[in-house]
Amino acid sequence: MNGKTIAYLVAANLAVLLVLALVYPHLMIAPGNLIEAHRALETDCFACHQPFIGSTPGRCTQCHKPAEIGLVTTKGVPIADEEKLVAFHQDLIEQDCVACHSDHRGVQAFRPIGQFSHDLLRTGLRDQCTGCHLRPGDGLHREILGECGQCHSRDRWAPATLDHDRFFRFDQDHTTACATCHMSDNYSRYTCYGCHEHSRSGIREEHLEEGIRDFEDCVECHRSGDAEDGEEGGDDD
Repeated sequence: MNGKTIAYLVAANLAVLLVLALVYPHLMIAPGNLIEAHRALETDCFACHQPFIGSTPGRCTQCHKPAEIGLVTTKGVPIADEEKLVAFHQDLIEQDCVACHSDHRGVQAFRPIGQFSHDLLRTGLRDQCTGCHLRPGDGLHREILGECGQCHSRDRWAPATLDHDRFFRFDQDHTTACATCHMSDNYSRYTCYGCHEHSRSGIREEHLEEGIRDFEDCVECHRSGDAEDGEEGGDDD
């Protein structure tokens, strides 16, 4: 078989593959089945894809109007009891649907949230985490009413930055309710003057008796609730 014949065979095979890809793209090149909501488009790839370009946000927003996402369906029917917090779609500064979504099961219908760029949100919303995320229901987070950014990062949700033992070690006499020491939902500040003998005048008198004049930052010396840990606590890192 000479080179010319081989070239013809290769060209013929390529032509057949091209025709099949254009006529039956959902069988030839689709990465996986569509999600249930888009199952009716299974054989109409060009409803979402442009030849040689792929899926573009413009194709998505023809059906999914950003201003209506989470409020009404693509048919205009009001959505009742929406479980997902999707209202942030109305506040994106750029419609880049394919940066987070893929409707083919083969490449995950919805990519992990780590793929989402918070830079797509308007600046004033980037720190309002609970506008999109449900607050965790564990004991610690039920006590915390402030914004998540005090412990978590937008770039990486876990691990959180809080290691409470670095600042204060809880003992059997101290409650772990955050609001006991942290007031006004500001967890970067604390007070010890809300409990038992901890009055400002009482603290002042007791420390001046010991010759201690700098006593505003209690945990600098007292790293736990033990009043006797002052001397060793001051050097504890």
